[in-house]
Amino acid sequence: MAAVTQSNRDKAMADEELPDESDSAQPPPPNRSGGGPGKSGGPRGPKPVVSATGPNFFTIYKKGQGYWTRMGTAIGAAFLGVMVAFELYNQLPTFLSGAQKHDQHVALVVALLFLVAYVIAAFWFTNKRTTVDFLVATDSEMKKVNWTTRAELIGSTKIVILFMFLVAIYLFVCDLLFGGFFKMIHVLRTIF
Repeated sequence: MAAVTQSNRDKAMADEELPDESDSAQPPPPNRSGGGPGKSGGPRGPKPVVSATGPNFFTIYKKGQGYWTRMGTAIGAAFLGVMVAFELYNQLPTFLSGAQKHDQHVALVVALLFLVAYVIAAFWFTNKRTTVDFLVATDSEMKKVNWTTRAELIGSTKIVILFMFLVAIYLFVCDLLFGGFFKMIHVLRTIF
């Protein structure tokens, strides 16, 4: 009986704490941060509005972040573009009528047009928000890596080289033993 009375008392207290529907019709309290209702102002003024279309084509998204990862990506992309343009210039005259001077000019124009289109496409791709966020995250993760010291690196390299020589010597001895065994049972014949 006491448990039923206690649960009824808890329900009554919970009902008293719920606001009336007439209270919800009142306007919200004013924003004390300096702006009125609906404004996102603060002590420093309203927040800047970010464009939904994103940055312009020639602006660099998150300019100061992920410098080394961006530079490595740019160097790799530039190397790839230059090598493909060079191969286009070298190989295109063979697909044309011959090795005439006119064909070399056509190959040069095609290679330069490819290089310009590649630079524009590479700049666009490496400046996309998702690509930049990935490169910035990669750069921050690389800063967390515990790199080995010089002494650890030299010690590990010595162990790998020593183990490689031991395996080479073991395989050489096994080869000599099996070769001698197969010669002895006349399975392996040599010309010498």
